[in-house]
Amino acid sequence: MLFLFIIGVKTDLSVIQKSGKKVVAIGICTFSMPLLLNSLLGNLMTHSIPMEPRLHRSIIWIASFQAISSSHVIVCLLADLNLIKSHLGRLAISSSTISGICSTFWALIVFTGKQSVHAKQHTFLAMIFFIVVMVFFALCIFRPITLRMIRHTPNTKSVKESHICIIFIFVMASAIYGEYFGQHFIFGPVILGMVIPDGPPLGSALVTKLEIFVSSIILPIFFVVSAARIDFSLISMRNFVIIEILAFFAMLWKLAGVMLPAMYWKLPVSDALYLGLILSNQGIMEVLILERAKSIELIDTESFTVMVLSIFLFTGILAPIVKFSYRPTKRYVVAAGEWMTLQNANPNSEIRILACLHYQEHTPCIINLFEASYPNPLAPISFYVVHLVEIAGRTAPLLMAHHPGMRDPSLPSESDHIINALRFFEHENRGHTSVYPFTAISPYASMHEDVCTLAAERSVSMVITLFHIHPLIHVSEEESNAMRVVNQNIIQECPCSVGVLIDRGAMNCSAASLLHHDVYRVGVIFLGGPDDREALAYARRMAKRPTIRLTLVRFVDESGGGANMSTSYSGGADADLDVVNEYKDSQMTNKQCFYQEEAVQDSVGVVGVIRSMESCFDLILVGRRHEDDSPLLAGFQDWNEFPELGFVGDMIVSLEYKASVLVVQQALPNEDYFDNPQNLRQDSFVGMEMPLNDNRVWPAPRGHQPGGLAM
Repeated sequence: MLFLFIIGVKTDLSVIQKSGKKVVAIGICTFSMPLLLNSLLGNLMTHSIPMEPRLHRSIIWIASFQAISSSHVIVCLLADLNLIKSHLGRLAISSSTISGICSTFWALIVFTGKQSVHAKQHTFLAMIFFIVVMVFFALCIFRPITLRMIRHTPNTKSVKESHICIIFIFVMASAIYGEYFGQHFIFGPVILGMVIPDGPPLGSALVTKLEIFVSSIILPIFFVVSAARIDFSLISMRNFVIIEILAFFAMLWKLAGVMLPAMYWKLPVSDALYLGLILSNQGIMEVLILERAKSIELIDTESFTVMVLSIFLFTGILAPIVKFSYRPTKRYVVAAGEWMTLQNANPNSEIRILACLHYQEHTPCIINLFEASYPNPLAPISFYVVHLVEIAGRTAPLLMAHHPGMRDPSLPSESDHIINALRFFEHENRGHTSVYPFTAISPYASMHEDVCTLAAERSVSMVITLFHIHPLIHVSEEESNAMRVVNQNIIQECPCSVGVLIDRGAMNCSAASLLHHDVYRVGVIFLGGPDDREALAYARRMAKRPTIRLTLVRFVDESGGGANMSTSYSGGADADLDVVNEYKDSQMTNKQCFYQEEAVQDSVGVVGVIRSMESCFDLILVGRRHEDDSPLLAGFQDWNEFPELGFVGDMIVSLEYKASVLVVQQALPNEDYFDNPQNLRQDSFVGMEMPLNDNRVWPAPRGHQPGGLAM
């Protein structure tokens, strides 16, 4: 009962409203085609194959129950396969929601009809009336009560215990109502769960309070009890073969029901096949329905046992096939020769920066970094900000763009505070700053995919993400590690440059103090390589603001005659020298730019110089990747606690500087990335699926408009 109530809470019925014709067609065909064809096959077998009387009475119901499906099972499978955010995954979730609702209503009608026959008085219409009364109560009385609770609940953590208790009382009462009037006790809780708005604050609170108890205690007990009812000695080989034939053909009908409409709507044959394999899986929801069918004698115990074994067998075969053979066809890889970087952008044209944050406490440092980036009429900046929220209280992930004046009550209240701060920043810099806030709700394991999607579709030059350790935010170790994994995935898979911001409090001062009165000191540690060049390119944009003083600290190998250390990349030393000379030339026109050269022999000298800069800067920019066999970095790799920060960034963090640090990684063209063995040692590249035209993203792409990013 509680498990199905949780499933109802997580169900997002708005998927049906938002579904297009393709999704509706696939969902309906996934249910109706195997139901009709398998029932016809079962009817044909009763007239052509001799079978026992028990099986003969149950064969039609056996054939029809093998056609049902559940969205919860499909969502769990997609999460295990890490496909929940892919285009195929989103299509499977929407289609399975529609087919699952069809299966639920069909099972409800069948069970109601059977219960009316059991009563020996034809009370079918009376039972339908009681069902309508339950649905009316859920929609017109219970849902308004929950909406009132939500209006008086600012966030998930402040949901009153009295509200939770009231909902539990309603759930128990609905179960008793269903049992008393001839329905199964699970009917009422499912209906009540479905009318509760999914997600925060109320849906998330209910799932948080119940899910661990149900999944750790209730479900294991149910599995033990259900397994104890299975009697393998009752299974005869003849009946086993007959039921397995029906199960096999039900899978074929379901594949056909998925592939035919999918191919009609121009889905590639391979994707249609994998979609069919995914939607052909069954799980605990189907077992619960079979349990109910057995209890009201629609199927016998032997048939129930064989059908449960069929679910285990086919799911155990289909899921590994999808896991090990399916690969997304689209990847987050830019075309050969294109660079989504700041260094290669036109300094006098619009650039785009995307920032990721998890908590509203991250907002001040992000806004101050935006201010330091110096958007101005000659070089405007578009900022995309994604509030990353762990999925809770819902099954389907969500990426929502926040248009001005729009508010979604199902989103966390933290998003409202972040959006308000961003709107104020945009107003203060109107004319040369555009801010586009998003909220992404998904599991931590696939959270980076939304970031990569937006970065690729919006052609941003840099993604800024916050380091998982923050002085003002105290979270559990598990949550901190999950945030760290998100950062690592973004670094490995993002098609543009990436910056990891380690905020030590210097970025949390007010914008007026940072930009209009005090001098803000920015330093760039330059050892050579594309990442250091990208960091310098970003710093030079900052240096155009009159209140920012920029210092370039360049390290050279004293034993190598003053040469820099960048040799791994094609033309690395020459490119380093070019950007340094260009920076020196800019000193002639910008008196806020300074150059400092440090000649060192080994890593001890590097550490000594960096230690001496502890109180010299408010923000330090440094590249992430350097030669790990350079004498200037000898021994750093042995003490690299946070590889996502690189050798130098990790060393600065370990010194516990008061200054904030931005660790920069430049995006390289595909051929340079894979030709460079250093990247293959430090990173693992994973191809990601990218929808080419996703209407969730707002505003529309402007890659070909005047003033766009110069590639």
